[in-house]
Amino acid sequence: MNSHNPTLLELQHAMQRSVLNGRDGDVEAWMVDEGLSTTMRLGIYRNTSSSVMATALRLAFPAVRQLVGEEFFEGVSRLFAAQTPPRSAWLDAYGSDFPAFLGRLPHAASVPYLADVGRLEWQVNRVLHAVATLPLDLAHLAALSEAQLAQAHLVPRPEVRLVRCEFPVDAIWRAVLEGDDRAMVAIDLADAPVWLRVLRTDSGPEVVRLREDEWRLLDALFSGQPLHAALAEARGEQTHALLAAQLASGYFKDLDCDITSVAQSSKG
Repeated sequence: MNSHNPTLLELQHAMQRSVLNGRDGDVEAWMVDEGLSTTMRLGIYRNTSSSVMATALRLAFPAVRQLVGEEFFEGVSRLFAAQTPPRSAWLDAYGSDFPAFLGRLPHAASVPYLADVGRLEWQVNRVLHAVATLPLDLAHLAALSEAQLAQAHLVPRPEVRLVRCEFPVDAIWRAVLEGDDRAMVAIDLADAPVWLRVLRTDSGPEVVRLREDEWRLLDALFSGQPLHAALAEARGEQTHALLAAQLASGYFKDLDCDITSVAQSSKG
């Protein structure tokens, strides 16, 4: 046993190295060997930690799990967890890198759309756990001058997400979760790419295909471009009509302006 009295931070780092990297020696030096051996006790912690992370991934990616099977998913989840530990104690936020990990995995190459299904499921997971917000009061737009409106940034609601995929993953996702083998067989993988909007509704997540021009305008606005820049980038004949429809759909929660705040504008 190490005679040095470790700080809490030293203990935490040593435990992290043991649980995530299998380096038991550092923390074992500060453990009392009573009852179960230190190696066995650390093994229990390691297995529990790995199981908790795998469970978080299982909940976030149900369609991916069904596509590859329970055994394969369990192994892949534990491999991912060993390489990519959580950066937050909030495990509902764990798994953002999992779709990209699946895309690099040689053993998953036989399911070419697997990573894209994961990308869609991650956005579904994000909207399901997003903080509830209210849609933007469109009266704020009327309170802005033309110069302010041109520089205004629309703030998207966290309950709304966008994702573009190279495969028709919306159809795959529905068919898998609904257990509809007939629908799965009928899917044409060439019916892509797809431009998707994911929205949390009272009845659950809603995944809808958008036209490319609709999606690109929304994406520009969601990325923080000011209104005039987003409209110029869209360059479509129906751009202003699309913007009006998107505003009316309640995809945004607030309006920021580089010149002055909406609140000040409303008072003025």
